[in-house]
Amino acid sequence: MLTALDALLEEGSVTDAAARLHVSTPAMSRTLGRIRRATGDEILVRTGRTMTPTPRALALRATVHELVQQAQAVLSPHTEVDLAALRRTFVLKWHDALAAAAGPALLGALRADAPGARLRFLAEAATDTQDPRRGDVDLEAGAGEPSSPDVRHEAVGHDRLVLVLRPAHPLCHGPLTLEDYASAEHITVSRRGRLRDPLDDALEARGMTRRVVAAAPTNATALQFVRHHDLVAAVPELVSRPLLDGLGLVVRPLPLPMPGIPVHLAWHRRYDNDPAHAWLRTHARTALRDACSPADEDGEGPEGA
Repeated sequence: MLTALDALLEEGSVTDAAARLHVSTPAMSRTLGRIRRATGDEILVRTGRTMTPTPRALALRATVHELVQQAQAVLSPHTEVDLAALRRTFVLKWHDALAAAAGPALLGALRADAPGARLRFLAEAATDTQDPRRGDVDLEAGAGEPSSPDVRHEAVGHDRLVLVLRPAHPLCHGPLTLEDYASAEHITVSRRGRLRDPLDDALEARGMTRRVVAAAPTNATALQFVRHHDLVAAVPELVSRPLLDGLGLVVRPLPLPMPGIPVHLAWHRRYDNDPAHAWLRTHARTALRDACSPADEDGEGPEGA
């Protein structure tokens, strides 16, 4: 019942909880009835087309999840994993550019070694509902360095910001001064829709401002705007390569110095001795490092004008 209760509180739906635990919806509904009788509480109540947790359910949620995670850790075998027989869904919360650049290679490794396993990529949300400390995210990847001592992390690469614009943009060719850059129309990349980022601080330190006309939640969205309008965007160069190649955009160096962008891989320490998770980390590390590697010397990859 604890496992079922954990799934019900995480999914907020009898149908979704049943799918998560690979049981039928009627079976999950019967289990919810047993949970209600055991706790003396409705746990989930219907509000229109959705179900809302009761105050008692919200109070139990963290404790129930921790108990289920502890039970799984106790029962998990600490032996070599049989990848061919592995049936597991790994949840990854990665920056969208990292998922686009390294995700296909990671999926390829998974399909080759563990065809019964699955990858579930989550977008970086404005408010985080998945947290590695609760055990519902296997791996995080992004520029931020985790602050919790319970979360392991390692730097797997570095990137740098570059200027991206369409071939017809007036700033595409010729010298590019800081004044030219500041006077252009800009689009920012922010999952929270912010129209300001560290580039504005760097410009203001030099007594300059820029005009930001739009904000996009992901690199891919911002680059579509750049493709169709005379806008400029600053994106990480190496991990954006797949998108830049496909869209035919021009890459130019930023005319002001900016610090490099670290790429961190993070996971909760409860997974340290999990052999399947260790296998996942190895391939994720390789995929991310490859994505953060400079282009080959043969000239392939997005180069500047």
